[in-house]
Amino acid sequence: MAMYQPGIEKMPREELTKLQSERLCAQVERMYKRVAPFRQRMDEAGLKPSDIRGVSDLHRLPFSYKQDLRDHYPFGLFAEPMENIRRVHASSGTTGKQIVVGYTDNDLDVWYDCVCRSLAVAGIDEMGMVQNSFGYGFFTGGLGIHDAAQRIGATVIPISASNTPRQMQTMVDFGATHLTCTPSYAMYLAESLDEAGLLDQIKLKAGIFGAEPWTEAMRQEIQNKLNIKAYDIYGLSEVMGPGVSYECEEQAGMHICEDHFIAEVIDPETEEPLPLGTAGELVFTTITKEGFPVIRYRTRDICTLNPEPCACGRTHLRMGKPSGRSDDMMIIRGVNVFPSQIEEVLLKVSRGNITPNYQIVVDRVNSTDTLDVNVEMSEEMFSDDIRSVERIERQISDSLRSMLGIGAKVHLVNPKTIERSEGKAKRIVDKRNLH
Repeated sequence: MAMYQPGIEKMPREELTKLQSERLCAQVERMYKRVAPFRQRMDEAGLKPSDIRGVSDLHRLPFSYKQDLRDHYPFGLFAEPMENIRRVHASSGTTGKQIVVGYTDNDLDVWYDCVCRSLAVAGIDEMGMVQNSFGYGFFTGGLGIHDAAQRIGATVIPISASNTPRQMQTMVDFGATHLTCTPSYAMYLAESLDEAGLLDQIKLKAGIFGAEPWTEAMRQEIQNKLNIKAYDIYGLSEVMGPGVSYECEEQAGMHICEDHFIAEVIDPETEEPLPLGTAGELVFTTITKEGFPVIRYRTRDICTLNPEPCACGRTHLRMGKPSGRSDDMMIIRGVNVFPSQIEEVLLKVSRGNITPNYQIVVDRVNSTDTLDVNVEMSEEMFSDDIRSVERIERQISDSLRSMLGIGAKVHLVNPKTIERSEGKAKRIVDKRNLH
């Protein structure tokens, strides 16, 4: 059984840096011998493995990108022969070729170990009943959580991300103690349970949510509606899957499993490293992965890294909630806009009048960008007169202008008119490229 590991999670920084340096040097040497595209990029930079002597030399190594995985589809970046690859996962491929990642037996053990750390913090043990509503299949969320929950001794309900009425009935009948899914689906489930009059029949204690950005305001909404503690978990397939970092009971940032992953933040434009505590693009290097290791992989997620010791005693770096993605950032009339900024305003303004269901529509009219935000009214608000609706729309619009520095048209729409999702929510519709 894998549980909390104070010897690793509370390792003194000096020892941790030494461990990282040893593993980094070994990984660079191994990849140089086994991964031809990496060796070529090293040679182009005039670097040999012997030039890398520790973490202090990390900045000298070349970056890797999602496009690299597409260019060498499907297995061209693997560092192990296929007979040693025990499992493959892949992205949906909705924006191009699928990206494919592979895991050896040891990789799977490391993955489960990292996820177990996050499950243990949320109180999952042999008595836990985990309703796993992450998608199964190629997506890493479902199986990543499933196998770790089994390893920690919990009972797993492998219901996946579909059929909300069945989800609700199963949660009630089976007495699920923990819920794992995307935060937007957690909100949807909460809303559906409330409408069905089932909220007082569930036994949830906590939830672990990830796979999409979510704000502190959304966390409070989920906690209040489901009467649980909501924990954040972070990961991406290219690095491992869920469990790259996780929140402890302090909920003051997500502890990165630094014995397996080295994190940096860079300026996304200049690619120069930024000081800890400065917002920038998150970059990861895997130092124990065998099947599909990556060096300085650009995640496109924007966040900060906190080196200060946590009150929980863990010493590993804490990453803040990603504020957005550098490739999801919208530039509207010359202003950088992240969906999370808009969500933060919506969840703070007019509680009780609107729901967390919204969609951002960006368009271009007469060569000028337009920004429209459609937000569902609550059932209570729906029955109010038009003047109340207009007042709330103005209030939200003013708050958005204050936050973003640009104007947005806010439209309160009828309840249940914005498409729901049982997976990741589609928050942005950008029509500018259609003209």
